[in-house]
Amino acid sequence: MTDTNLTLALLESRKQKIEKRRSFFKNVGGLSVGLVGGTFLSACGGSVHDAIAQAAQPTDTDILNFALNLEYLEAQFYSYAVFGTGLAANLVTGSGNQGAVTGGKQVPFKDPLVAQYAKEIAQDEIAHVGFLRRTLGAAAVAQPAIDIGGTDPNGAFSNAARAAGLVGPGVAFDPYASDENFLLGAFIFEDVGVTAYKGASPLIQNKTFLEAAAGILAAEAYHAGLVRTVLYAKGLGTPTLRTAAGAISDARDSLDNSADVDQGIVTAGDASVSNIVPLDRDGIAFSRTPGDVLNIVYLTKESVTMGGFFPRGANGTLNMSSAYA
Repeated sequence: MTDTNLTLALLESRKQKIEKRRSFFKNVGGLSVGLVGGTFLSACGGSVHDAIAQAAQPTDTDILNFALNLEYLEAQFYSYAVFGTGLAANLVTGSGNQGAVTGGKQVPFKDPLVAQYAKEIAQDEIAHVGFLRRTLGAAAVAQPAIDIGGTDPNGAFSNAARAAGLVGPGVAFDPYASDENFLLGAFIFEDVGVTAYKGASPLIQNKTFLEAAAGILAAEAYHAGLVRTVLYAKGLGTPTLRTAAGAISDARDSLDNSADVDQGIVTAGDASVSNIVPLDRDGIAFSRTPGDVLNIVYLTKESVTMGGFFPRGANGTLNMSSAYA
C-alpha cells in the first residue's frame, strides 16, 4: 500500500471527523450489524412482513441466530486466510437458505506473529460457530451466501475498500494478498462484532444465553484489540496503514447511523498517539443495533435485506438494515 491510495480529499475529511469525534461519543443502543460503505451495492428492499418482524422485540433465538450469521462471515474469512479452506459441511446447515462462499484463499503471511495471531483468531471464530449452533440446536439458521472474495473489483471487500478510499474505480482490494491487507480486512469486521454483541446483550432474557453472549463479546474484544494493536505497530514503518484504518472507520461511521462514534487507531489530533480501545468519554465501548450492523455488512445506508458481504441476505428474522439515507 502506498500514499497514492489515499486522496487529499479523504485526508481532509478524516481530519475534520477526528477533530470533532472525542466530544461527540455516545452509546447507540439496540441490535444491528454493519460494515463499510460509500460506494454502495444496490439491493432489493424487504417486505412489510419483514419490517414488522424486525420491529418487534426479538427473541433470544432471534438474537443468537443474528450473531450466528456474523460468526459464519468471520469464521469463513479467517479460515480461508489461515488454512486455505472454509468451514466443514456439518457447520453450515440449518434453517433458511443455505448459501455458498464466494472467494477466500490462504494468505502468504510473511510476519510469523501475524500468522500466529490469525490462526488463533480463526480457531476462536470456528469455535463460536460450533458453540452457537449447539446452543440453538434445531433452531440454528444455515450459513447464508457469503462474499469474501479478493479479485472482483465489484466484490464486497473491493466496494468496502473503495468506499474508504483505499482503491480506485475498477480496482480490486485483495485482503489475502499480504499481511497488511489481511489486517485491514480483519479491521473491517472486528470492531463491528464487538459493538453488535454489546448492543444485543441488554435484549437477551435467558441468563445462560446472556452469559454466553458476554463470553463471545469478550473474545471479540480481544480480537479487535489485537488487530488494532498490530495495525498501529506496523504503522510505525508504514504510516498509510494508520491512515487507512482511520478511513475504514470513517466509512463504517457513514453507514450505521447519524452518530459519529466509530474510531480509528490513533488519537484525535495526534497520529503518533495510539487509540487501541475505542470508547466513549466514560471509558465504555459503544453499541450497534442489528439494523446498524447490517448497514455495514450490506454496505448501504438504505433499509434492505441483502447486499455486500451477504449478497442474498442474512438468515433469520433480524435481516433488515436500518434506513439512514
